[in-house]
Amino acid sequence: MTDVSDLKRRLSEIGGFDLRPGIVDLHGDGFERHLAPRRGALKNMSEGLVALDAELAANGITTAMLAQFWSWEGGMRGPDFARRLVTSLAETQGLFTDMRVQLRVEVSLIDDFDAIADFVAEAGIEMVVFNDHLPHEALAKGKPPPRLQGQALKSGRSPEAHWKLLQELHERQPDVPSALAGLAHKLGALGVRMGSHDDRTARQRAAYRGMHADIAEFPETREALDAARKDLKVLGAPNVVRGGSHKKGLSAAEAVHDGLCDVLVSDYHYPAPRLAALALEAKGIDAWPLVSSAPASVLGVDRADFCVLDPAGRVVGTHAAGRWSHMTAPLYEALQ
Repeated sequence: MTDVSDLKRRLSEIGGFDLRPGIVDLHGDGFERHLAPRRGALKNMSEGLVALDAELAANGITTAMLAQFWSWEGGMRGPDFARRLVTSLAETQGLFTDMRVQLRVEVSLIDDFDAIADFVAEAGIEMVVFNDHLPHEALAKGKPPPRLQGQALKSGRSPEAHWKLLQELHERQPDVPSALAGLAHKLGALGVRMGSHDDRTARQRAAYRGMHADIAEFPETREALDAARKDLKVLGAPNVVRGGSHKKGLSAAEAVHDGLCDVLVSDYHYPAPRLAALALEAKGIDAWPLVSSAPASVLGVDRADFCVLDPAGRVVGTHAAGRWSHMTAPLYEALQ
């Protein structure tokens, strides 16, 4: 067990290193490339989780929410993969990072809602976020989406079967609100924290808030962001690093500047929380709490985890749950 106060003293005496609170990543799906690098390539997830653990630690992340889909997309985003992930996390020994599962539920799968509620209860999942990734505009026009064949391949369906499924799900949209409210009620009774993903309108945000889904993940418009002022506003750190959304949505940096961001997350790139916080600090914004204490309070994380940065802002050491999870030669040699 490392004495943090003693380490701070030693690092200050050595000079050139910066001790920071550990990064708590509230939403990241970069784990997919470790657990399913190619379709059907890895049957055993344990080695992938070990590799993921190393990447998280190398980026100063001490707690990570793995944003796992329960989606009609199938494959690594399907129910079977979600079940395997939860089982593998429970069975894999020797992981340093506190890894937890956030379940991302596709709202059109209303026939799965009972199974989803049972799964959340059995797995002890503490956060569920509602998504709607159906290409409604194309479906309303009777046009197959442009990535139909690729999606079908990933799902294990023929293009014809996948297209038929999307049409059926789209046609059932009038039944979604009441079914979703029922699921949200069950999840709320379990003490699950809920949110929505990619809201575009104030009306969408209000509807989800009415279901006690008070987390607004990646609102896509200023209208939706303004409507989320009373909610927990979660934005993507890659958006800050890139200087804007890759989908040409709102600017996360501007949202932070305007006080409309509560948490920054890795989204799809684990180095991004650190890089975004440092970039914002360079502009005079105290942004490290957005990737550390703020998300930690959401999850109830109360640990003295920390990471050590070198003068270039790179992670040279990460300490999680009383153990070093990552250490590079410069830090090791300095501490000898």
